[in-house]
Amino acid sequence: MDGSETGVPGTAVRSLSDDDREALRRLYLQAAVSPVADFENLSQPAFCGDYGEAAPDWRIGPFVQDESMTFTKTRPWDDPTGIGWTSSVLANPTMIEHEGLLHMFYRANPSKESLGGRVGHAVFGPDGRWTDLSGPPVLYPETSDEVGSLEDPKIYRVGEVYHLFYNSVWFPEPSVAAAIRQGGRDWGATVVTKHAVSRDLVHFDRLGQVVPYEVSQGWSKGAVIPRSPHGEAVPIRGRYLMFLSEGCGDRQVIGSSVDMIDWEFEAAEYLTLPKEMGRLAEVACCVADFEPTGRMLVLDFFYRDPQGEWRAGQALYDHERLDRPLEICTGGSLAWGGLLRHQGAWLVMQGWDSPADRQEMYAYRSRS
Repeated sequence: MDGSETGVPGTAVRSLSDDDREALRRLYLQAAVSPVADFENLSQPAFCGDYGEAAPDWRIGPFVQDESMTFTKTRPWDDPTGIGWTSSVLANPTMIEHEGLLHMFYRANPSKESLGGRVGHAVFGPDGRWTDLSGPPVLYPETSDEVGSLEDPKIYRVGEVYHLFYNSVWFPEPSVAAAIRQGGRDWGATVVTKHAVSRDLVHFDRLGQVVPYEVSQGWSKGAVIPRSPHGEAVPIRGRYLMFLSEGCGDRQVIGSSVDMIDWEFEAAEYLTLPKEMGRLAEVACCVADFEPTGRMLVLDFFYRDPQGEWRAGQALYDHERLDRPLEICTGGSLAWGGLLRHQGAWLVMQGWDSPADRQEMYAYRSRS
């Protein structure tokens, strides 16, 4: 998508210039020593391990760790950008099965929750072991609007095609950033939702920006599409939906598409938390068409309670009415890349709890 398509001068996407590569190197060095702010104490078991008493039967979870599925990244990747990039932290993977193998695409960063991210690829085979397939990263900066980071992949299957959505980060000139924001909040960076497709989960064709700047106002995160327990994108009333909950001028937005390629977006308030719960931060994933709920959706979300603590929750919806949940409960998976049904249980992986000196992601399985 170029500047003429967005209507915002200065946003034309181009291949990396020498100045971009210098910015890449500088941002990488900063990211390697960046502080982790208030995300330092995030713990996956704190969110997904205990849902309290008498949880309704539509809930997904709680979860316990499966140590047999721990993934450890043991070797550095090649660096196509030539800046000497390497990672120290793994997080926020997405998973799907293909030809009997469990494929995982994951975010790797120089430090926890830093910029400078890349996306890697690993496979869990019948032998019960992970193999890291990343020589170079699957996704790394190739264009001017990717200099800051590539991160948080989410994958969906439609027929024989796999759709990978992810975020890129860049820092346009102040005048360009102001035009993108259209008077909205200054986030300090511009975040772009992007899209790539593949038939074999190895070779991806990049399709570019999904959420236009007139919708995102410079910050769109989410690309949460209703997904079946096995990773298929599920159409709702004949169209695929995409929930955006962060950015977009502080509006909740739903996208819709007939083919997963061309998207239309409109502001739609779909999840307002009760005052006693607090404030919604971001939707993590959406599960559709699963037992025992039938034609229902479960949104798994991240929020901040009135005391300022980070929490997880889940909300149940009927397919026919997405403006108001049927029920909201505390406790959730925070499976940012989507929950997957694997070997008889729901599966989520996350690297928040890895020690500082190990690049690991831990698996958590539902108790039923």
